[in-house]
Amino acid sequence: MQLKNIKLENLSISPANMRHAKKPPDISDILPSVRARGVLVPLLVRPNGSAESFEIVAGRRRYHAAQTVADECGSTAPLPCAILEAGDDAAALEASLIENIIRENPGEVTQWETFTALVKKGRKLPDIAATFGLEESMVKRILALGNLLPAIRKAYAAEEIDASTIRHLTLASKAQQKAWLALFKDADSYAPLGGQLKAWLFGGASISISAALFDMTDFQGQIVTDLFAEDGYFADADQFWEAQNAAIEAKKADYLDNGWSDVEIIPPDSYFHTWEYEKTTKRKGGRVYIDVNAKGEVSFHEGYLTTKEAQRQRAGEGDTKPDKPKRPEITGPMNEYINLHRHAAVRCELAASSYVALRVMLAHAICGSPLWAVKVQDQRSRKDAITESIETSVAEARFDERRRAALDVLGFDADESHVVLGHEPHNGISGLLLRLLDIPDAAVMDILSVVMAETLAAGSELIETLGVHLDVEMSDYWVADDAFMDLVRDRELLTALLTDVGGATVASANAGEKTKTVKGIISDHLTGENGREKQENWVPRWMALPPSAYTTRGGVGTVSAAERAKWLMEEEEPSAPDTEPGEDAKLAA
Repeated sequence: MQLKNIKLENLSISPANMRHAKKPPDISDILPSVRARGVLVPLLVRPNGSAESFEIVAGRRRYHAAQTVADECGSTAPLPCAILEAGDDAAALEASLIENIIRENPGEVTQWETFTALVKKGRKLPDIAATFGLEESMVKRILALGNLLPAIRKAYAAEEIDASTIRHLTLASKAQQKAWLALFKDADSYAPLGGQLKAWLFGGASISISAALFDMTDFQGQIVTDLFAEDGYFADADQFWEAQNAAIEAKKADYLDNGWSDVEIIPPDSYFHTWEYEKTTKRKGGRVYIDVNAKGEVSFHEGYLTTKEAQRQRAGEGDTKPDKPKRPEITGPMNEYINLHRHAAVRCELAASSYVALRVMLAHAICGSPLWAVKVQDQRSRKDAITESIETSVAEARFDERRRAALDVLGFDADESHVVLGHEPHNGISGLLLRLLDIPDAAVMDILSVVMAETLAAGSELIETLGVHLDVEMSDYWVADDAFMDLVRDRELLTALLTDVGGATVASANAGEKTKTVKGIISDHLTGENGREKQENWVPRWMALPPSAYTTRGGVGTVSAAERAKWLMEEEEPSAPDTEPGEDAKLAA
């Protein structure tokens, strides 16, 4: 590589430059330095036809800054350049991307465009990964963005779609992508995002390949993978269950051949609760329980008997002769008959006793049952800064106090992170119910409120409905932090936020400033520093309850959820009852 000073008029931007043909770059940060000292860092160039003409592979901003200074002064000194060999487009692309990655992360969509061009030039994945210091899986993930519709890639590049949603969209067929995109663009529709999108794609039944007991090399069905190449899912759940059930039966046969007395398969609509069983050796008649859940995952519990069987076994250990098997007093069908009639009678009475029903519901939510599945809303994000922002928020600190109080009343470890953990009290769900029956109504309602709060789905229309109904003021719980400011990168939105906190005059006066400068002015208005007027209790429109948008571009999840909630409330709005004058007071009483 040769170093040479080249006149400005002999330089042009190369098509191999990764930022070629895009809008003129922002040179405000380097222009003062170029005015004072000229261009100090060499541009990467290569010959362009004649011996005197060169095209710029990397250094576009320095070139434009030098051009601006030349226009101001009438002339400028030659620019220092490092000359690449002519004709190697792949090397030029690599040099351009390397410099731009070092200077500023160009974003995955821009990297995808450049990586795709390199592949077309003959570069292999290992070579690209080695050149840019990336894992091959990362290069594959970026290249896999090519499987997405251009409109989806564009929205992702504009940060209208988050990474979690993009990951799940790569599981979708082109037809599904088009259907989702139509929902996303329709302001009156709700487009599922994040984990909800996966359920939407698979009709609620997404089964990971990690759940398979059978050899995947023999499986003939379709597997859908995402761009991370970490997760794979069965496209047809029925095909999976056919193969999985055959593998489970084979495992059962293996256990029986190995001398286990019995093997019982627990179907997906039932559960293996350890408190209902006791550990027992194979020699003493312990059996194997194969527990299958709705996601296709299988657990093997070796050496267990029911508690009653284990108790009977211990009672008979001193006898030299085992008891003669007795014929059951009633048959299996009679047991079923009795159970269903008793169930019908008890549930009829339970329906009339809200005091007891409330406690039964709470016990089920905490412990779980064959008919109940309750999960805690995960407060973690894939971005550490967002997770830290939530963990240190006022709302989380106040809720943690309530959570710990509920755990203490229940007699659980106060250091547990959640109340709804599938706890296994010593006496099972009935033992917890007896404890709840001894607790005053006010304490039960407090525990119930914590349980419901922990299992409230984030991003749903229910948040919007409750937020308005409970008259939640977000300014009581939230202030703009570094994580929030780092996530705002759109120029139009920054101007809108500055208008919010500083007024239209301030926003207009700083319309041409750099993003970093605008963010600093917003922060000054929020803190009252640097002579700025302090804006108290500010929250952005998307965060408020109810929320609104700053533009007509769409893509604001809270606004979409709020519109969905409003539509549901209008659909469910009851008509006014026909009452005589004065009856309203009677009804209220």
